[in-house]
Amino acid sequence: MASHSESAIPAAVTAIDPTKPHSARIYNYFLGGKDNFAADRAVAEQAIAAWPGIRVAARENRAFIGRAVRYLAAEAGIDQFLDIGSGLPTASNVHEVAQGINPAARVVYVDNDPIVHSHARALLASTPQGSCAYIQADLREPEKIIGSPLVRETLDFSRPVALILAAVVHFLIPADDPARIIGTLAGALPAGSYLAASHGTDEYPPPESADGVSSAYSGGGVSVCLRTADEFGRLVFAGLELVPPGVVMTTKWRPELGPHSDARPSDVSTNVGVARKP
Repeated sequence: MASHSESAIPAAVTAIDPTKPHSARIYNYFLGGKDNFAADRAVAEQAIAAWPGIRVAARENRAFIGRAVRYLAAEAGIDQFLDIGSGLPTASNVHEVAQGINPAARVVYVDNDPIVHSHARALLASTPQGSCAYIQADLREPEKIIGSPLVRETLDFSRPVALILAAVVHFLIPADDPARIIGTLAGALPAGSYLAASHGTDEYPPPESADGVSSAYSGGGVSVCLRTADEFGRLVFAGLELVPPGVVMTTKWRPELGPHSDARPSDVSTNVGVARKP
C-alpha cells in the first residue's frame, strides 16, 4: 500500500505562524536544518548559549531513535509504529529504518506543527508493500490520536504496535497530567507492544545550563519540564517491562545497533528507554 500522505493533512489545519516558536523547528535548528524561522532560531541560540552541548544531545537523540527502531523491527519483530512528536523529516526517519528491515512496515507520524506535515507530505514516501501516514495532532490529546480514522486505517491495534515518544514528553508539564496522557496511549496498545522514549534531564549539566535552556524555551512560550532518570522511568514505563539495559543515557542504549558517540554526559543530558507491554 502506498503512502496516505495526501489525505492526512486537511487544508484547514495547515496554517503556520512563523512568529511563534515551535519545539519541532527549534529542534530542526539544533540538527543543522533549514526549516525554521527567526523566532525559532532566537530561542535556539539562547538555549545554545546556556548549554552548548544541546546540539550534541539532539544528534544523539536521533541516533537513539534509529537504534531503537532497528531493535524493534529486527529483534522484536514489530512492523507497526506510531511516532508522536515526530518533528521535521531528517535522515533515517522511522519508516526508512523500519522498512529497510521489513518493507511491509507501517508507520504513522504525529506532530502538532503544520510545517512538519507539509514537509512530511512532500518528502516522505513509503515502500509499495508498507504504509506511511501523517496526522496533525497534539500529544496532549491522546484520545484524538488513538481514535483517528487514519491511524486506525493504517495500524492494526489487534497486533503489537511500537509507540515512539522521542524528546517530546519533557514538553508535558505537571498541569498537563502527563501520567494520564501516557497511560491513555499505553493503555490502547495491545499486549506485546513496545514503548520507546527519550527525555531531557538536568542530572548532568551544570544547574545554570539547565535553567538557561528552560528559560529560553519558556521565554518563547514553550514549556519544558526536565526529569531525572527515575522520574522519567516511573512516568513513562509504569506497568511495562524494560528492555535491557533499562533507562540509561542516550549513548549507552544498545550502541552496537548503530551510530553513537562517546559524548560527555553533560553534553547529552538525555535519558532513554524501551519497554514491552506484557
